[in-house]
Amino acid sequence: MNAPLSTARKLPPALVTALVTLLLALQWWMGVSATEEICSTSDELAHVTGGLSYWKFQDFRLQPENGNLPQRIAALPWLLAGARMDTTNAKPWGTSNVWIVGHQLFYESGNNTDYLLLLSRATIALTGVGLGLLIFAWSRSLWGDTGGIVSLGLYTFCPNFLANAPLATSDVTMTLGLLASCWAFWRQTRRLDWKTGLVSVGVVAMTSAAKLSFVGLLPMFGLMIAARLWSDEPLIVALGRVRTITARRGKLRVFTLVVLVHAVAMWIAIWACFDFRYSAVGPGMPAQVQFFAAWEIVMPAHGFWHYFFTFTRSVHLLPEAFLQGFAYFLYAAAERGAFLNGDYSNTGWVQFFPYAFLVKTPWPQLLAFALAGGTAAAAWWAAARKHALWTRLTGDLHRVAPLVILFAVYWAFSLTSHLNIGLRHILPTYPVLFIGAGLLARPAARRWVARVAIALVLWLAAESVNIRPHYLAYFNPLAGGPENGWRHLVDSSLDWGQDLPGLATWLRHERRPGEEAYVSYSGSGDFEYEGIRARELAFVYNFDKPRKWFELGPGLYCVGATMLQSTYNGWRGPWTLEKERNYVALRRILSTATPATATVKALQERAQQLYTLDQLRMARLSQYLRLRRPDGIVGYSIFVYRLSSDEVQAAAYGSMADLAAAMEQAIGKHGD
Repeated sequence: MNAPLSTARKLPPALVTALVTLLLALQWWMGVSATEEICSTSDELAHVTGGLSYWKFQDFRLQPENGNLPQRIAALPWLLAGARMDTTNAKPWGTSNVWIVGHQLFYESGNNTDYLLLLSRATIALTGVGLGLLIFAWSRSLWGDTGGIVSLGLYTFCPNFLANAPLATSDVTMTLGLLASCWAFWRQTRRLDWKTGLVSVGVVAMTSAAKLSFVGLLPMFGLMIAARLWSDEPLIVALGRVRTITARRGKLRVFTLVVLVHAVAMWIAIWACFDFRYSAVGPGMPAQVQFFAAWEIVMPAHGFWHYFFTFTRSVHLLPEAFLQGFAYFLYAAAERGAFLNGDYSNTGWVQFFPYAFLVKTPWPQLLAFALAGGTAAAAWWAAARKHALWTRLTGDLHRVAPLVILFAVYWAFSLTSHLNIGLRHILPTYPVLFIGAGLLARPAARRWVARVAIALVLWLAAESVNIRPHYLAYFNPLAGGPENGWRHLVDSSLDWGQDLPGLATWLRHERRPGEEAYVSYSGSGDFEYEGIRARELAFVYNFDKPRKWFELGPGLYCVGATMLQSTYNGWRGPWTLEKERNYVALRRILSTATPATATVKALQERAQQLYTLDQLRMARLSQYLRLRRPDGIVGYSIFVYRLSSDEVQAAAYGSMADLAAAMEQAIGKHGD
């Protein structure tokens, strides 16, 4: 354990190449092939639709807050295939409603959606391959060939990346961008030449177009520069003649110039993504157009961001769509409904992401991370006994400084975030841990430690095979496994609307002749498109489809986990007397027929009352269903209940006493 942590030992190059190629191919194939069994997840519809509108119409109003580059990548197969995109419906285009435009693109325009979406996933999954290659290369540079392969193995079979890497979203693209930017920027702060400089500028520029969270690079770069200034290691500048700079003032001048060059490159890259045009409206679009959320809504009322957006808009410093997307991101992230272990919040919890990490990370990975930390601590303890702790500690930390900085800064942002909707938002921190765990297989490690590391990778592979193809629903035994995940986390940690095809299959085999089916769903898929004939209960995305009020009867109730926990229901949480009074009052008001002479205002008010009643009824029904054991579970994210007339009457229409009695009976009969 006294040897430096970076001691390297090489395996035969042909063997390394074969193993790396195999693992990367497996990661791509396992992820992409699993998506053949799922429909569009919630955000994929918006990403593809936004990207296609950028390519086809140079219109940047749709979904500007989620990264221009990954949306273009996701939509590229649709563009090359000549997908039809209807712009004749002026209302959704005029209001930039990406959800309605996307629903038309996916399900109403005659496109081969399943095939094109698979192509999008296969294309964007290549960013996951690039991420794996970078993880291996970085780990190999620190721990040698075997350490690099162990790090790559921990990534290859990670259910969280197998779930997210092939989805047509921006999360893994951004993860790659952040890791690559930190790697490239750190390299040039040691030796600045044309190669390291251009690579860093290029990588950082692309990352700035990947997602708005690229702003986290600013404090990361600042801390990297501080680490280099603090170190006595000289800076080598080889832009023409070779110079060695040792003075901190000289280093600072060079680093300041480097930062300015990167800032200009990022600025140019952002403008390039928006066709070097300030206006977000594409040529030939209807005259009366606007963003989905008007500037008056998303514009900060005061403070730094108010002055930032006021100034940048007035001088056209950045494209209009980029600024609007940034403002919308800040607006939407300030308050968002969230669920955690039976609790609800609009501003999130500090413990949300640590808890999500704890229950959604497979045990072999957690053990690998813990063992790596313990191994490093043991090495430092041995150095301390020889009175060399400071030298060893500073040397090791400087060697992995960009990884530590990326990890610390990103976690600092995450812990203070109000956007607590899914583990995917902390994916950029995982590669740091994968690379760090590679030290278990470094040449200086004891043989049993390296064998344990390999065994943990094999255990992880078995976990991935066991959960396949439901990678998104993975929960470790600390949460009771995937079958109990819905009790702890929902939304994109479990139920991103992916399992409608599985529900269609379940209904074909289990539905009785003449049996009514009801669906409460929170994704962007279309259950009629999937062949599901059912009545739609409360929803998150309605896509402006007309709905008629209907009374509930016996039948199959198919409820997504996010809807079951009433995460985005205005009447979420335990059913109370206040909710009951509102429910009864609305039922009484709406029991009378609408007068034929009703004004437009009265009709609008009645429609809003019907929507509220629908939400209240679903909240009441869910209170009962959460206590009742389902008759079927689809992909761990959709729960199917076969309810009798008496159950429906008690849960949806009976008195509070009837509901309480039904709940007690459910606990006794169906409770765990």
